[in-house]
Amino acid sequence: MNTKTNQTVLLIAPVVDSLLDRLSTAFTVHRLYEQADAEAFLQRVGADIQVVVTRGDIGVTHHVLEALPQVGLVALFGVGTDAVDLNYTRKRNIAVTITSGVLTQGVADLAMGLLLAGARQLCQGDRFVREGRWLISAPALATQVSGKRIGIFGMGNIGQAIARRASGFDMEILYNDRQPIVGLDYHWCADLHTLAHESDFLVIAASAGAANHKLIDASVFNVMPKHAWLINIARGSLVDETALIHALQNGVIAGAGLDVYEDEPNVPAGLIALDNVVLQPHVASATHETRQKMSDVVYANVAAYFAQAPLPNVIA
Repeated sequence: MNTKTNQTVLLIAPVVDSLLDRLSTAFTVHRLYEQADAEAFLQRVGADIQVVVTRGDIGVTHHVLEALPQVGLVALFGVGTDAVDLNYTRKRNIAVTITSGVLTQGVADLAMGLLLAGARQLCQGDRFVREGRWLISAPALATQVSGKRIGIFGMGNIGQAIARRASGFDMEILYNDRQPIVGLDYHWCADLHTLAHESDFLVIAASAGAANHKLIDASVFNVMPKHAWLINIARGSLVDETALIHALQNGVIAGAGLDVYEDEPNVPAGLIALDNVVLQPHVASATHETRQKMSDVVYANVAAYFAQAPLPNVIA
């Protein structure tokens, strides 16, 4: 029978306190991020580790996994798997789980929030009032959202949730995915460039990976309408940030709403300097409700692994 002493978890990066407390109560938990000498620490305890818990944006490296000969599960706090080499985990027969089904609503909410904040100049309006400028001048005109065309790149659960919200604004919904999705009454575009050309707002909701690295590049910005906005709530690696900054500085596109960046938390100074960009610190899932649900899913997968039960959210 398994006991706490032989049910050992390696925590790669900090998670919410409630999850840490539950894991620490039920299992032996080592926190790699607190170790001054991670290499020596892994040499000392690596052979005992059976489960790795990490955030989706952090993942886990080959080097760490190679130091864990008994590991059988990587439980991700998030849905992105680009920071984990799934080919490697498959070769090692290491299961990978994600917090599927619980981030969708929060991420879709923020996508629409970024879209509205950018088009309606909500951040500029807030500063306009706070700085007292309303007393001496009139605010600039903004852009209407209702009735416009929204293009969604990646029509998974999050993309479809964004589409449902956009339909409430009477927007025309276009999308690109590998193929048309049966049952969706939206217009499918066969390629990204067609989608970009036809959209007033291009929302990135696709999975990241080597094949998609910097896929949203100058060639995409150059076919977008000059009044169009880019919204990214997926991964920063999907966008060529240098090309995006050039497009924003030179009026190739009207603006961008970003929650993710290529080298977080380092946001390029070129983006920070622009007034036609709405910036958020990767907080699409950062609500009390979503993070609690994510914690519950991570714990359920770890507990199932140690109980030798089917993993609720396994992907590989």
